[in-house]
Amino acid sequence: MPRFDFEATFGEDYLHFYLPHLTEERNLAETNEIIDTLSLQSGERVLDVPCGHGRISNLLAVRGLEVTGVDASALFLDKARHDASAAGVSVRYESGDMRQLPMDGPFDAVVCWYTSFGYFDDDDNRRVLSEFRRVLRPGGRLLIETIHRDGFVRDFTPSPFASIEQVGDDMTLNRTTFDPDLGGIQTERMIVRDGRVRTHVFSVRLPTVPEFRQWLSEAGFSSSRFEGRNGEVLDLNSRRLVVLAYVK
Repeated sequence: MPRFDFEATFGEDYLHFYLPHLTEERNLAETNEIIDTLSLQSGERVLDVPCGHGRISNLLAVRGLEVTGVDASALFLDKARHDASAAGVSVRYESGDMRQLPMDGPFDAVVCWYTSFGYFDDDDNRRVLSEFRRVLRPGGRLLIETIHRDGFVRDFTPSPFASIEQVGDDMTLNRTTFDPDLGGIQTERMIVRDGRVRTHVFSVRLPTVPEFRQWLSEAGFSSSRFEGRNGEVLDLNSRRLVVLAYVK
């Protein structure tokens, strides 16, 4: 698996090209979905990791949750804090690595949203799950939202799949292939911006449902269930996977 270059994948270029897609309407809809899926109640303690630029964390705080956000990007955290202040909400933002969380909790819920799991090798991916379990209280629950591997592979033709994002004269081109040996996707990204061209490669592990179930059990979760978005039944047509895991 290629070494994950965090800054190249989730730096200022990411905000430049993808922030326009993360509209206020979309952010609110996804926040409502998270609250409904986890049955979150006002006052509960929620850890959002990685929290990115706070688009979900701040809206959870608006709804009365006690929110902590963790991310490895100082740039994202600065924006998250700025937006929280503008919204008049209090969110505890911490710099940290999801493989070794910088706090002990306990939290009522952990949220890992929008394909934020799977950027490391399998040992470290399992370590992330163990960290999620460590900071949850008895009765706590975990929510992961990511790509559904079976649904992705079923519709993945032709290969490689290419997507383009354009902002003014700037462009990013992503060429994505499915790697059976990795058990996930590998993306070659070329960024053309301000007259400069940059390239890098990143991979995302996409565990199958049985793999997720085993990893979660080994991490100490007592049970787990799997569904599509907004509570839909998971099947081969599901492009997204919602993972729910529970602590006794």
